[in-house]
Amino acid sequence: MKKTPLFILIFSLIFIISCNKNSYKSGKNISQATGWKINSSDGGFKLNSKYKGQINAPGMIFIQGGTFVKGNTKDNVMHDWNNTPTQQYVRSFFLDETEVTNAMYVEYLFWLKNMYGNDNDLVEIYKSALPDTLVWRNPLGFNEDMVNNYLRHPAFQNHPVVGVSWKQATNYAKWRTQRVNVRILAEKGYLNRDSVLNPNSKLNFNTNRYLLDPENSLGDNIEELIGDKAKTEADSFDFAGIEDGILLPAYRLPTETEWEYAALGMDEMRNANLYRGKKKFPWEGEYTRSQRKKTLGDQLANYKLGKGDYGGIAGWSETGSGITTSVRSYPPNSFGLFGMGGNVAEWVADVYRPIIDEDANDFNYFRGNLYTKPVIDESGKVTTVTKENLSDQFERLPNGRINFKNLPGELIEVNLDSIDLIRTNYSKSDNRDFRDGDSESSRFFYMGQDQNKQMYNAPSDNQSDPSDFRSSLISNDSRVYKGGSWLDRSYYLDPAQRRFFPEYMTTNYIGFRCAMSYLGESRNVSKPKKR
Repeated sequence: MKKTPLFILIFSLIFIISCNKNSYKSGKNISQATGWKINSSDGGFKLNSKYKGQINAPGMIFIQGGTFVKGNTKDNVMHDWNNTPTQQYVRSFFLDETEVTNAMYVEYLFWLKNMYGNDNDLVEIYKSALPDTLVWRNPLGFNEDMVNNYLRHPAFQNHPVVGVSWKQATNYAKWRTQRVNVRILAEKGYLNRDSVLNPNSKLNFNTNRYLLDPENSLGDNIEELIGDKAKTEADSFDFAGIEDGILLPAYRLPTETEWEYAALGMDEMRNANLYRGKKKFPWEGEYTRSQRKKTLGDQLANYKLGKGDYGGIAGWSETGSGITTSVRSYPPNSFGLFGMGGNVAEWVADVYRPIIDEDANDFNYFRGNLYTKPVIDESGKVTTVTKENLSDQFERLPNGRINFKNLPGELIEVNLDSIDLIRTNYSKSDNRDFRDGDSESSRFFYMGQDQNKQMYNAPSDNQSDPSDFRSSLISNDSRVYKGGSWLDRSYYLDPAQRRFFPEYMTTNYIGFRCAMSYLGESRNVSKPKKR
């Protein structure tokens, strides 16, 4: 009998092993756990075996995570002592390429007016989202043209929106999530394009509700809204689930750590796997003027150069604005982000404390966690905000403005109860004041024993009772804002600088941009290109 050559046997063995290994992947759709078929046409377990990673959301740039030194290592002329250097690790995430512009925010207002503007019971929702244009007024300055024109005039459409509180910025991010995801479902065929992508559509879509209770989330006119891909022969619907991976995570405000990491843009400071130093500005170098031959001497950010000097000398290096500028007026940093220094400061998600407790956590550091869960009714369905219970979502802020915690169609959520809190990693729903100077976080045993002398005591806004006084401007309503603005000197262009402002108040120098979590492995498979 003729013997088979050895190299043919080896090749055949490698081929069989390779086929067997790949049979558990998308090719043959066989479960690696049980050997059963997945994604069978006969039904059964479904899995998106062709998932290629999270898509890039509109207007966003991927920020690859890594380790960096958070805080100020250069100078502290204000003696705040609130940004002590700590080493932090940041997971990969997405961040808006620019601040949210007037045009982007007016689109939000248009949708709210279209949905609620003609209903006397709901019109306050639209009004509550309006920016405070009166922030431009100054008792000793003529700015009425800004009051009347800045938000809606096309001359300012690419300027960052201002006069928006932290709460309004958060509500905008929630709305943006729904608008992007409903468009994705329509383009993928799960929803009817003609009905859903009509600008006059009254569909009040909510991503979380769709994932938990998809059929009821589309209301009574589901037959009109459902797409061809969701229709089945069994007279039922095949909705997109979280397992499909086509819906994006929520838009949100970036954490302070994320914002500072992205603003620094450490790419040009890397040498192999080490940092060559600590940066002072979002761009390379120690100066606010360009060192490049073509743009030598030009300012690299929009900030207040000196007393009475907001835009440089006319005819030479004049910024052309003197207030805010178009969001792409200055060069981006090494991540490709515009305006991370100057133009407007930006809201971030964190509650302000001067303490950065890296001993408690040095991974995705964030202060402000409020753990909640959706309310489930007797039939096992999630409970949503309706016109009838909308009053429960209404709150009047200390400055007289109105805020709606949730809009119609959104899930009603409550704090975790005692059963949910029997855990080793957390013990309460509201963690905004976790280890913030109380007895739990102090090395001194007597701290926090007297409840009236806590470090951050802000019991109420009623000062009629002498015992009910504020011992600090810092409270759980104090939110961090980062970066310099057109109104600031160059000191605040340092991404490490941090200031705070009440979450319900507005200014003419604070804007915001949105972030989005990246789901999956943070590592970039391909080697990053040198800039």
